[in-house]
Parts: sequence; structure tokens; C-alpha cells
Amino acid sequence: MNLLITSCGTRNKILQYFKKEMKSTDKLVATDCSPFAPALYEADKYYIVPRIDNQSYINTILQICEMEKINGILSLIDQELSLLSYHEGLFKEKGIMVIGSSYFCCELALDKWKTYKWLISNGFKCAKTFKDINSFFKAVNAAEINYPVFVKPRRGSASNSIFKVYNKETIESLFLNYNDLIIQEFMNGQEIGADCYIDMISREVVSIFTKKKLLMRAGETDKAISFKNEDIFSLTKYLCQLGGFSGAIDIDIFEVDNEYYISEINPRFGGGYPHAHECGVNHIKCVINNINKKNNIEQVGSYLENLMMMKYNDILIKNIDDLENIDNNMNQINYRD
Repeated sequence: MNLLITSCGTRNKILQYFKKEMKSTDKLVATDCSPFAPALYEADKYYIVPRIDNQSYINTILQICEMEKINGILSLIDQELSLLSYHEGLFKEKGIMVIGSSYFCCELALDKWKTYKWLISNGFKCAKTFKDINSFFKAVNAAEINYPVFVKPRRGSASNSIFKVYNKETIESLFLNYNDLIIQEFMNGQEIGADCYIDMISREVVSIFTKKKLLMRAGETDKAISFKNEDIFSLTKYLCQLGGFSGAIDIDIFEVDNEYYISEINPRFGGGYPHAHECGVNHIKCVINNINKKNNIEQVGSYLENLMMMKYNDILIKNIDDLENIDNNMNQINYRD
């Protein structure tokens, strides 16, 4: 079984977990657009590839899949999820499983306005969201929403370009200088993260892990503590099945006055997944089983409670001679348009 992880970036732990679960005869291949992505060097083999918005990108990835006899592919960044799922047929023709949700689900999750409309139409509680300032100002005047609020890109990720805003003038300035923004209600409550896995074969939710977030950094959970709550298990399971998601899913939830509000849906391994793994959850093995055409058994809530995760910085040291290897890897790929 050979697996390709694309856009691996700094997600070293994810690749380490895969290496630990894979057989000695299996091969882990990684790609990134930068030779300075440390997770590359956790893989058995790596390639430096064009950026995902390059017209040659998909052909390059397909060429790597052929060369390395890849059986499954998975991305670790939001923007690439839709791209891979859109071209899922090309991979399926070569016997390669794209680990993740459908194009519809990926687009639904990436577009925060679409997410909001879908959540509301299906009866989920969520933060009030507006895509135009006139509707927002009317809601403010009607006391339906109050400052502060969050202004963010409609199709953003990793908490990039998010502004906490306290007045009308700043809202007007942001909408004047940026395109495709949304305004979201500020949720003052306990933030909760749910790491879920929906089996790629049975399409059943087989695993849910929940944590209370204590501190965030750069859009990812920095400190958290594991806990269990049957109401949240039921809520996230219903959401995953109703939405038709598959593979690894990361869901952000706020608890406000004993009510649960869905904040975001990310159809990929979340930045805080290592917490789940170290508590006894194994979505890595779920992926491997699915690639090997094996169903996973439901184990919702099978993990240790009250374990705290505390992230810290680490470094990777490489010899300058490795730059030659980088050049060799780049030369192996013929970027076809």
C-alpha cells in the first residue's frame, strides 16, 4: 500500500503517525511546493511540486502517482480538498482512492456563507452571519446582533485575515478595501473541537473525539483537554451523516448557555488531531484500512478523558547537501500542462 500526502507543510506528526502504522513494505510519499516544508522529510520519498493554482498541478500529481504506484491520496490543506475531489474520477481510473469528502461537501465547507445557509436550513444552531453590510447594519439597529463581530474572508482558512471589529466605521472600511467578506457574530462561550472519521466504504461515522479548547494560535488548537459528551457525539454524528461527508472531518463548536453552535466544518485532519491520536483515537489506521478496502468498526468515544495537549515548537535540521537532493527530485517531474 502506497500513500501520497500532498501539501504536507509542517504537519510532521501526521506523517510520523502514518509511518508508524504502515507496513515495512508500504511507502509514504509527500509533496509540497516548498523545499522548506519540514514534513517532507518524514516521508520515504518526497517531491517539490508547483503551487496548487498552477495549471500543471493535477497532471504533476497524477504523474507522481504513476511513478510511485500510489493507492491513496490525501491533502492536509483546505484549498486543495476541492481540487482533488473535483478530479476524483482521474484518480479513480488509476485505482487511487481520494481520501476525503465529495466536491460538493468540500465547497460547502470552504465557503463560509454556504456553510451558514446549509446549517440554518437544516436546523443547526450557528453564529449569525451576513454577507452584505446593509443587512448587518439593519440587524444591529434592530438589536438582533451587537458588537464586537468578526469580519473574515468568505473562503478563508487558518484564521487568515480575520478581524475582530467594534464599530460601524471599521466594517465600512474593510468592505471598501477587501472583496468577498462575511460578518459573523462573536460567540462568547467554550470552544470545542470534534475530530471525526466517516468510513470511506460504509459511509458510517466510526469515530468521534472531542476536546475543550483552552488556547488557539494561528487558527489551530494550541492547548486543549479531552472530554466526552453524548449530546455532542449525537450532534456531530448527525451533521456528518446529513452532510454526506467522508474521511477525516474537523468540526468547531461553541457551547453558549448550554446550547451547542456549529462554527466551522473542515473536511480534513485538523491541526489538533495529534491530541486525539495520543488519547487513543486512530484515524490514521482508519485511512489505511479504507485504502486496503477494509471497513472500520465504530468506536465513537473510545479514548481517554482529561488528557491535556500542550503544543510547543520543535525544529528540524538538514544538511545543506540535501539541497542537491531537492534539485534531483524537482528534475524527476516533467511539469505537463
